Amino acid sequence: MITPGDAEPDIVREASGEALADVRSLGGGAPVLAFDVGGTDIKSALFGADGIARGLRRTPTPIADGDRTEVLIERLGVLAAELRAAHPEVVPQAAGLVVPGIVDADAGLGVFASNLGWHDSPLRDLAAARLALPVAFDHDVRAASWAEHRLGGARAYANSVVLVIGTGIAGALLIDGTPYTAGGYAGEIGHSPVADGPLCACGARGCLEAVASAGAIARRYREETGVDPDGAKGVIARAAAGDEVAAAIWDSALGALTMSLAQITAVVAPEAIVIGGGLSRAGGALFGELRSRLAARLSFHRIPELVPAELSGDAGILGAALRARELA
Repeated sequence: MITPGDAEPDIVREASGEALADVRSLGGGAPVLAFDVGGTDIKSALFGADGIARGLRRTPTPIADGDRTEVLIERLGVLAAELRAAHPEVVPQAAGLVVPGIVDADAGLGVFASNLGWHDSPLRDLAAARLALPVAFDHDVRAASWAEHRLGGARAYANSVVLVIGTGIAGALLIDGTPYTAGGYAGEIGHSPVADGPLCACGARGCLEAVASAGAIARRYREETGVDPDGAKGVIARAAAGDEVAAAIWDSALGALTMSLAQITAVVAPEAIVIGGGLSRAGGALFGELRSRLAARLSFHRIPELVPAELSGDAGILGAALRARELA
């Protein structure tokens, strides 16, 4: 059993190195708890009726051999108790929980998450019992896309795709303003094939994530040169400075992203593709190149707007809170 005294120290910076900042307000509505669970950390907060987050924090995701369901649920209970104790004036009416992997939101199941060890785990019902609240349960990137649709870069578009390019690549589809889930299997853009190789961590070959994620870009440079490039941003900077290896890797990543965006455009025809994650901070080196390459690749198609995400690392917890309010 995890008790409040066992709580891990807060993480004060995002994975990007940026300081943890206050999240955007949800606006008025029911007070709710929100949890955005990742493989390495959990972001948690209590949102008041004014939509302002209280007690926003990031703490390490608890470690366990195999399935981490039990230790995770106990950690959520501890975090919730600490938030409620610190802010007794806010009485939550529901909680939102978002997690990575394959998620069946309707059934409340964490179908599969390789880094968290679960298979068909009834996370929604377990969390509801532990928190003594109704729990809205969803995929982290799908919830983030909902937040971008309601509060951020996708709010002007009823039909959009949100693409998060970081250590991996995750995506979500909004069609006529509604997330398209297909039982949790839709939106796996990072695992769409764009080449014959390399081998992806998922077991398939040539996935977009294995070629064009920020993690893959840095890894490929390190493997070819033996030099640590300080992440994808270092590879992009080296490419701009004339490093031929870096330029070739960055060009192939852009080519793979262009192919994937072209396929999405041809099949789904979104009005916008909203791009977030660490790689989105490359600015014109990413967005300018993708716009020109996508226009050159397609013909009669409606070319989507390529829009930077606005909510950054806050999108997941905002999405969790928005989903919780739907139950309150």
